[in-house]
Amino acid sequence: MPIVHIDLIAGRSQAQLKGLAKDVTAAVSKNTGAPAEHIHVILNEMQKDRYSVGGVLKSDETAE
Repeated sequence: MPIVHIDLIAGRSQAQLKGLAKDVTAAVSKNTGAPAEHIHVILNEMQKDRYSVGGVLKSDETAE
């Protein structure tokens, strides 16, 4: 039973998240031989003020 955890910053549409889960499931099934119904995909969405890179919160970054 493969379990895939994906952490990403919140902001994608429901359609994007569904597509991600579907595509990841297909890739894991193809490469492991596990049936799709046994593959678990967990999407953890983080708010920008709960994630930082290089000590800078994503919520504090300016658009470039």
